[in-house]
Order: sequence, then structure tokens, then C-alpha cells
Amino acid sequence: MWFTSDNAGPAHPSVMEALTRANADYAGSYGADAIMDGVRAKIRNLFEAPDAAVYLVATGTAANALSLACLCPPWATIYCHRNSHIEEDECAAPEFYTGGAKLTLLDGGHARIEPRSFEDALSFTARAGVHNVQKGALSLTNSTEAGAVYSLDQIRALTDIAKAHGLPVHLDGARFSNAVAALGCTPAEMTWKAGVDIVCFGGTKNGLMGVEAVVIFDAKLAWEFELRRKRGGHLFSKHRYLSAQMEAYLDGDLWREMALHANAMATRLSEGLLAKGADLQHPTEANAVFAAWSRDGHRAVQAAGGQYYFWPFNQSLDGPGDEKLSARLVCSWCTTEEDVDGFLNCL
Repeated sequence: MWFTSDNAGPAHPSVMEALTRANADYAGSYGADAIMDGVRAKIRNLFEAPDAAVYLVATGTAANALSLACLCPPWATIYCHRNSHIEEDECAAPEFYTGGAKLTLLDGGHARIEPRSFEDALSFTARAGVHNVQKGALSLTNSTEAGAVYSLDQIRALTDIAKAHGLPVHLDGARFSNAVAALGCTPAEMTWKAGVDIVCFGGTKNGLMGVEAVVIFDAKLAWEFELRRKRGGHLFSKHRYLSAQMEAYLDGDLWREMALHANAMATRLSEGLLAKGADLQHPTEANAVFAAWSRDGHRAVQAAGGQYYFWPFNQSLDGPGDEKLSARLVCSWCTTEEDVDGFLNCL
């Protein structure tokens, strides 16, 4: 009954097997391995982007921060939701890697940017010319930090505003696969066809040991990304171990299969919690559930070994038993129906 994070689960067996195969012999270093050649071709095919530049890094923080550094100069700002992944979970890495660009925090329900908030912020930016920070880039998180998913129309509404102001768009896809699976769309439809310039195609939260793909649809940015990746200490010498994980991820659309399963388990959990009298804090649209139920219920679940986070963290099991406390529960590729039902039975 482990629902703390999709980061907490093991890597998929196919990934471990791929790593073992990659370890059997010599291979080119720094991305010159034959496995990476195949990965690059498969990702281009998956995204319907034959000219896209494709790179691998080991962490989502590196993927996001290096990508944004290619899109936003240090005297500009990155527009993002105030509960976006780059604001809440990156320890100012985007500001560091861009050399000082700031984040302009936008509003909207369930951690989705409201277009009006974006337009208001744009109208307020650079109002005094050289004395102000300039307009830089838009960053979206899909699925969001609240477990919601931007629809294709919602993405396009925001990217249209960005393009009207000459701004590039970054998509933070730490849970990209869960969003694509939820929408039933193609990766291309959620990225460059919707106005996205760079996407971080996450894998670590979806069954990989640790690798993220950066897909750059504007090939003019490729060389800069390569330089920034090297200068930032994120170019792996034994790169084949990143390539091997991504190869397994792409084989037979394993990435989608795992995401569909995680989403289905979250739906099962969400519906079960509602049936037990819990309140949902956000819609369950991907693989995360945000819900509130009684303190007595929390005590019972935790006594039985249930693992999850209070959300926000500063809540306590001490207090009236009928008071509702809110929590975040995240399902992964290896969450089972037995895990979900066992958790619910404790309530």
C-alpha cells in the first residue's frame, strides 16, 4: 500500500534486462552508442518529428532547467503556474541554469494556468522597458502538480497567447506519459502540433531507473543544449545505460502501457475513496489522487502500513477523530488492485 510517489516504485523488469544487455560489451561513450541511435530514431518517429533533436539526461530537474536555459535569457522571465513543478520542486534550478531569469507565477484551478492570468502578467511585464525583466518563455506542467491534465484545447489556448507575444513554450513532462494516456492523444498532438517548442519526455516516474528525454523541435537550439548539458555536468560518459533504459521504455509502447495502468489504479482509488465518504481536493485525471478523509481513517490506514503524504505536510494524527485531513496518493506502473483495495478496506 505504497502511495507516496511514483518515484518510490521499482524499475520495470524490462528496463533492468535492457541494462544487463547494455553491460555485456564495449560501446561508444557520451551518446555515441548504437543504442542511442535507435532511441533517437524511435523518439522522432513517436513524436512525428523527423528533424527533432533528442537528448537524454538522468534527472527531470536537469531536463527542465537545461531546456529553459535554451529558451529564456537571464534578463527575462519564465511564466509558469505558482504550483508548477519548476516552481515547487526544482530548488531554483531553472533560475540557476538560465543565469538569473526569474519565474512569474500565474494562477488557475488545479495547477492549470488560466489564460486570463497569463495575459494579465504579459501586459504587466517590461512596462518600463530596460528597467524591467523582459518576456522570456512559457512553461506548462502536464499532468499538473494537482493531478489534473491540460486538454489539447487548453494547451493551444495558452501557446497561442505565447506565440502572439513571440515567446517559446516548454512542456515539463515529468508525467507526460500519464497525460497522453489520459487524453488518448499522440505525443505529437500534445507537443509541437499544439505549439510546444521543447518537451521533457519523463521516464523516471513511469518505471525507469533514472532517465528523461529532451525533445527539441527547433533544431537550431540543439548545439546550445549540448553545450549547456556538458557545462552543467549532465553529459554521461557511459551514456549507454541511459540509452538502454529509454530503449526498453519505447519498445512496444511500454511507456504508454505503464501510464495507462497507473492512471487506472488512481481512478479505482479515487472512486473508492469517494464511496468511503472522502472529499476530492482536485479531479483525478492522471495517476495522482488528492483527497481528504477522517483522522480516524488516517490512523487506521497508517497503522496497517499505508504509505502516503499528508498534503500539506503540516497536519497531525493528533486531534479529533472525525476531522478530515487531506493527502496526496500517487499510483505507479506497479500499483496493484490489491494495494488499492487493501488501502480502502482499512477505511
